[in-house]
Amino acid sequence: MDLIHLLPDSVANQIAAGEVIQRPASVIKELVENAVDAGAHRIDISVVDAGRTSIQVVDDGKGMSETDARLAFERHATSKIRNAADLFALTTMGFRGEALPSIAAVAQVELTTRMADQELGTHICIEGSKVISQEPAACAQGANFFIKNLFFNTPARRKFLKSNQTELNNISSELERIVLVHPDIAFTLTSNGTPLFNLTPSSLKQRIASVFGQRLADQMLDVAVDTTIVRIHGFVGLPDAARKRGARQFFFVNNRYMRHPYFHKAVQEAFASLIPADEQVPYFIYFDVDPQEIDVNIHPTKTEIKFENEQPIWQILLAAVRESLGRFNAIPTIDFDVEGKPEIPVFAPDKGAELLPPRLNVNPAFNPFEQTGETDFPRQHSAGRSDSPTWTDNDSPAWTDSATRKPKADHWESLYKAAQADTGTLELPTADYSSEHYQYKGQYIMTAAHSGLMIIDQHRAHIRVLHDRYLAQLAQNTIPSQRLLFPDVVHLSAADESVLARISPELSRLGFDLSSLGGGAWNIAGVPSGLEGLMPNQLLAELIASGAEATGTASEQLLSRLALVIARAAAIPAGQVLSDVEMQDLVDKLFATTNPNLTPDGRPIIVIISQDTIDKQFR
Repeated sequence: MDLIHLLPDSVANQIAAGEVIQRPASVIKELVENAVDAGAHRIDISVVDAGRTSIQVVDDGKGMSETDARLAFERHATSKIRNAADLFALTTMGFRGEALPSIAAVAQVELTTRMADQELGTHICIEGSKVISQEPAACAQGANFFIKNLFFNTPARRKFLKSNQTELNNISSELERIVLVHPDIAFTLTSNGTPLFNLTPSSLKQRIASVFGQRLADQMLDVAVDTTIVRIHGFVGLPDAARKRGARQFFFVNNRYMRHPYFHKAVQEAFASLIPADEQVPYFIYFDVDPQEIDVNIHPTKTEIKFENEQPIWQILLAAVRESLGRFNAIPTIDFDVEGKPEIPVFAPDKGAELLPPRLNVNPAFNPFEQTGETDFPRQHSAGRSDSPTWTDNDSPAWTDSATRKPKADHWESLYKAAQADTGTLELPTADYSSEHYQYKGQYIMTAAHSGLMIIDQHRAHIRVLHDRYLAQLAQNTIPSQRLLFPDVVHLSAADESVLARISPELSRLGFDLSSLGGGAWNIAGVPSGLEGLMPNQLLAELIASGAEATGTASEQLLSRLALVIARAAAIPAGQVLSDVEMQDLVDKLFATTNPNLTPDGRPIIVIISQDTIDKQFR
């Protein structure tokens, strides 16, 4: 009995659709790319329930004939290539001939289209790869795709769709990648009747401003280099535009979006000495290369691309970004231009004059370990309490020795008894607290522990302290909001606005005062108290990025993530020198938190070097 047989076209199309059509955003990507290839000058997209209920894409491109409209839904039917050699000279977005049959295999599709030289167009209905009807229709030039009930015949795929907000974010992200390479085309996006995008033809930089806000566009530097191997142009952000998450980073090759970690490292290398290692700078970089020197036929999504001259292009990109930074004085340089500067006389002592060495006056009574003034960290032994004692010159906390101003011998055990019982693995400093804390390289606090040497990351410790404090204040609804003297205005993309709409109740509870000004602009009138000195617009951008990652979580989980972002921004940085009092205060607060060993995102705060390990080094 023969076991091998050919699959029906409907089943084969559903299998292909599993790779090409993963979510509503995939449908929009394929239809919009087809509209671009058809020479459209305007493309209108409308979705209902983030594409679950319906998707409509209307363009004014060249349209299709009656025969082409029917043939376009057959597998591997395409107008983009005719033979295998054409794969290495692609100038269009699509070429596989898989998109439309894949969409028709998992949805109910209606297409109305007309070419410019025809009086009547055609209207075709397809459901699950089956043609239901096809008839003449009066319509405008171009194509009008109406997609209903996506994955209606594959309920398992429909079940795995995320929330409407998440799917709408994915749609916005896919459109951003297309509109950024076609600033000459007008785009609109409407969700449930609400306009999200309304982009008119413009220059590339103005398109960036329209999508992501004028503030980001103002922070961009031009990048331009033209070689026999590649032409690179676009924009990179100033070092001030760097952020830890949510940076806008786009690579395009021959007007096609691509992911390329190797080229990303070249951009990061150019900024290596200008931004912290954990931050990233925004960029919009476009590569123009000979189509025969790249291979885009690697994956159906066409975002992974191979370059024949990858290493030389990496070097060219690195040099181009560095040259741009230097040209715009983003990299500090030594100024040897003395024109118009006051003349500084050269020291020329008399030949007979006696040169005396400088004298240093020393105060023998000065004690560097004697602290004065109030600490930057008011003591607070449990999150949410404000009645704990504060260190001053004339007052010593009850748990310290009034003569030495050091913690009493039983201080550690009494303070951390509860925490030790909760964790069971908590390592405490020694009860005999006769030695001072030692700060190593402005980053780590070192002190003696029962089993060896305890090393505490001061930045992570403060993150844990602040995070627990914010959550405790949230539980009591006591987080105060600090009004800004000069409200800040931030410009958000459509995707960011959709995330902000979802997390705005939590942001209000945290102490943010936000209001919409229209057109993607938002006014920041208040922030949580204690965040003075931070950039409100950058903080809000990080909160939105974190909120986007936390889709589908409960309100309390979302609050914890947002509180973590604020704690990271407000925590003392690595490199800040702390006094003995400040180090003691931070350690006290750390061990009074819910989990002194780990940050809220699971990073270690404390490392113990055992006494045995130390002893072995001296044997």
